[in-house]
Amino acid sequence: MEDLFAKFTISILKLNKIVQKIKTYEMKKFGLSSVHVMCLYALNYRREGLTSSELVKTTLEDKAAISRAVAAMRKLGYVQVIGPAHNARVTLTQEGVKFAEYIVGRTEAAVAAGRADFTEQEREFFYNSLIKISDNLINYYNGLSGKAADPGQTEYHDKNFS
Repeated sequence: MEDLFAKFTISILKLNKIVQKIKTYEMKKFGLSSVHVMCLYALNYRREGLTSSELVKTTLEDKAAISRAVAAMRKLGYVQVIGPAHNARVTLTQEGVKFAEYIVGRTEAAVAAGRADFTEQEREFFYNSLIKISDNLINYYNGLSGKAADPGQTEYHDKNFS
C-alpha cells in the first residue's frame, strides 16, 4: 500500500525548504532575508502600498517579522511608510521599485526552473490542484477546530494580491 500521507507531507516540506533556501540565497548578497522577498513581491503588485496588517495577511509572515522587514527595507531606502501610524501604508520608493522588479524576475526564474519539464496543461493542472488541496485542507482544519473560514487564507490565488 502506498503511503500517501508521507509522500504528500514530505514533498510539501521539501518544496517549502528548497523555496526558503532559494529566497535566502538570493537575498544574502543584499543583507536581507527570505521575508523581504515576499514583501517586495507583494508591494510590486500593489504599488499603492499595503498596511503592515495587509503585508502580514498577504505574505503569511508574522507581525514581528514584517515589522523588522519593513524597518530594514526602509533603512536601505526601498520602502517608505506614509500616513498615520495606525493606518500607515508601506510603499516602494523609486529604488524599491527597481529592486522589487529584480526580485520578481528572480522569482520567475525559480518558478520556471521548477516547472521546466511541465507542459502548459500539466502546469495549469498542478497549480489548480495545489490550490484546491490547500483550500480543502484549510476547510478540513476549520471543521476540526470549529473555526470559521478566513477568506484571507487564499490571498495568494491572485497574482495581484487582490
